[in-house]
Amino acid sequence: MARRSVTYAQLVEKLAAIGVEETERNLRNKVSRGKFTAGFLLQCLAALGTEHLQLG
Repeated sequence: MARRSVTYAQLVEKLAAIGVEETERNLRNKVSRGKFTAGFLLQCLAALGTEHLQLG
């Protein structure tokens, strides 16, 4: 999000565009706790338009 200068509100809109219903408050809580599923991470990456992911 930081690298793409996307706010929580903008990410909520982008997630909604791909059919993922999430509130800004819930999104903030998930990110701050660091507890979310790998599936949700992939949904966020897709909503952000991520095409490549380098691990390691």
